[in-house]
Amino acid sequence: MNAPDYWGVMGFPIAHSLTPKIFEIVGRYMGFEDVIIIFIEAKNIEEVIKKTNNLKGNFWLSVTSPLKHQLHKELNLEYGQGMEVINQLTNFDGEWSGYDTDGLGFIEAVKYIGISVKDSILKIKGGGSTARSVAHQWSKYGGKLIFERGRRDIGNGPWDNSIIENIDPDLSVDFDILPGIKIDENTISDEYYVISYDENYNNNDFAIIMLVAQHLEAWKLIISDEFNTKIPTIRQVLSKL
Repeated sequence: MNAPDYWGVMGFPIAHSLTPKIFEIVGRYMGFEDVIIIFIEAKNIEEVIKKTNNLKGNFWLSVTSPLKHQLHKELNLEYGQGMEVINQLTNFDGEWSGYDTDGLGFIEAVKYIGISVKDSILKIKGGGSTARSVAHQWSKYGGKLIFERGRRDIGNGPWDNSIIENIDPDLSVDFDILPGIKIDENTISDEYYVISYDENYNNNDFAIIMLVAQHLEAWKLIISDEFNTKIPTIRQVLSKL
């Protein structure tokens, strides 16, 4: 892949987002310079089209709520079919492409903190796009799942055979917490992990580790194989945040 003219984040809210800074850090490792960093506030597909039409050149945008479940259908992105999740959006020479790395990033973040996925029990609250992505990858890597209904029911999916009875989980995540909000981790149990963060983050917060991990997974999917040896590690990126 040639470097895009722009990269950044799209969704709402995004003022708190560290994604543009992570683009900058990883881009520097990869040797990409002079890419313009952008924040695009958008709540629906109409705003996405309107605001991206103003970009003169190629772009790569990390997608956050509430757009992750909207893009695959409206832009006819094959990657989102079935799972209905897009968290990375590119447009090169007028051609849209979409990818999902939330689940892969969650797996890598869990490995980073020393938890083995296989046969570990994950309790998920919520049924939105990120929850579905994580459930898919967790079951794919041999983990077990417990679902707690949140604002949405997660429904059926490739995780169905990994669901077990409601016993004590090894870790739990509430995917209904809105972006930009961070829970006081002193008020939750040891196995509970938070994937939302605010401006008062720490580099050892699980939310930040996952954010970095899913971003690095995106680089592996989107860039040419010749650059893969240059991709930094989670630890290297965290050290620069």
